[in-house]
Amino acid sequence: MVPIIMPRQGQSVESCIITKWHKKVGDQVTPGEILFSYETDKAAFDEEAKDAGVLLAILRGEGDDVPCLENVAVIGEAGEDPSAFMKNEAAPAKAEEAAAAAEEKKVEAVPAAVTGERAEGKISPRARALAEKSGADLSLAMPTGPHGRVIARDVQKLIDEGKVVTPAARGEAVPGMEGTGLGGRVSLHDLSRPAAAEAAAPAAAEPETWEEKLPNIRKVIARQMHQSLSEIPQVTHTLAFDATQILALRKMCKESGEAFGMNGVTIGDLVVYAVSRTLMQPEHAVLNAHFMGDTIKYFRNVQMGIAVDTPRGLMVPTLRDANKKSLLEISKETKELANACKQGSINPDLLTGASFTVSNVGVYGVESFTPVINPPQTGILGVCALQDRVRPGKDGQPEFYKVMTLSLTYDHRALDGSPASRFLRDLKRNLENIQMLLGGGSYHA
Repeated sequence: MVPIIMPRQGQSVESCIITKWHKKVGDQVTPGEILFSYETDKAAFDEEAKDAGVLLAILRGEGDDVPCLENVAVIGEAGEDPSAFMKNEAAPAKAEEAAAAAEEKKVEAVPAAVTGERAEGKISPRARALAEKSGADLSLAMPTGPHGRVIARDVQKLIDEGKVVTPAARGEAVPGMEGTGLGGRVSLHDLSRPAAAEAAAPAAAEPETWEEKLPNIRKVIARQMHQSLSEIPQVTHTLAFDATQILALRKMCKESGEAFGMNGVTIGDLVVYAVSRTLMQPEHAVLNAHFMGDTIKYFRNVQMGIAVDTPRGLMVPTLRDANKKSLLEISKETKELANACKQGSINPDLLTGASFTVSNVGVYGVESFTPVINPPQTGILGVCALQDRVRPGKDGQPEFYKVMTLSLTYDHRALDGSPASRFLRDLKRNLENIQMLLGGGSYHA
């Protein structure tokens, strides 16, 4: 027999929540098959089987917060006794499973018109009562109870989705329809008539509202944002810079940079490069720091948080020592981090330790916004969309040019408005002279 443990995804993770079991007790398991899905507070993973055999026991259920490296299941040969791997805390789950099995044996067969072939004889009394009351079509039910049994939540899901059996399907009277069966009941013959079929099967109305359980990552985001706005006096300064040079450099990389691996460099990469160099100026050290209450923890290098939109919610991986990396390294590593976040394979250790964050929403056309600080960081920079502006040209005629807006939110406990404004001013200067910044470090006029 082989125990299946809860993996440790990164040194900072102490426990994970099991979100779904893809196998049930008694199933045959082959290497590579997904046994269960689980998530940390910031990422989701699937655990694959490494050994072949039969799933003899499931020790922790869906929704359980399981310490890393603890046994969650046992794989072995059919007939082997897995009790040696079971801890006391697994006893209630086993007792509940046994009770459910005993209860299942007592269940009376449900009329086929209500249950359908899939659920017949495999439905809990509570689910059966709910199905009979609502007319839920259990032939469409996806069992989630022990041993493939339909339970109340499965029936409720059918009701919410409007998947119900019509009164005619249960042999009851149908308004406006005359039955030819015994006692005037509607028969299959009646249902075969076109008009009868239309009367017996009205279109199910879509529910006006529905609820979905928050994924763990959404709960974490909600908690962190509430903490941030509740505890931190946040102020946002907004400033636009002339994007002429940065756009020209981006165009050059795209058109001529393939031979150097630079054709994938984005405007976002250039902004991150400039921010990392600007934060290294001694006068801006307080923005590359953590506010600890009575102290401020300064960072020797820039640990850049990069906000990434994923199907599961916002994630912020950390680009380590960004100030030491070249533009090409920043571009490649940022894309790797973003892809790992979107695929749910990011190492949780890479989601911690950022000293400053950049959030780029320019791709959505946002012209200005107020980013929220990720505590204990003291600042976050929002990068907005390109916009057209007009200025006097060399010949005195008006000319259009592109600008990009930067929104800096800072912790007013750590710094005041003047140093925050100076940071934006210097960042603007570096971005407007990005080629000089790339050629010789931070640019000072």
